[in-house]
Formats: sequence, C-alpha cells, structure tokens
Amino acid sequence: MDTQEKLIETLTKAGKPMRAGEIAQAAGLDKKEVEKTIKVLVKEGKLYSPVRCFYDVKK
Repeated sequence: MDTQEKLIETLTKAGKPMRAGEIAQAAGLDKKEVEKTIKVLVKEGKLYSPVRCFYDVKK
C-alpha cells in the first residue's frame, strides 16, 4: 500500500477532518511525507480542506 492509499484510508476510518500531524501519527507515516502527499491529493481533487490546516476525503 502506498502513502496516498494509506492516507485516504486513515481519513476515511477517522470519519472527520484531521491535521497532517494527526494523519501521520494515525497512519504511522512521516509528517513531511504526509504533507507532500496531501498537496498532491488536494491538486488531484481527492482531498479538500474544510477548515484551515485540516483535511478530509472528498465525498
């Protein structure tokens, strides 16, 4: 499973918007890696930011 899949799965299981640090901790990933992946997923339209610094899966 790659970083993108792990990140989306973690957010889906949480069921609420999370900060990059929270996602990294829950998924067992490096925070810098999560921040880079979030930027890519937001550009692809798979994630969005409902509140500043929080991210969630686009439904």
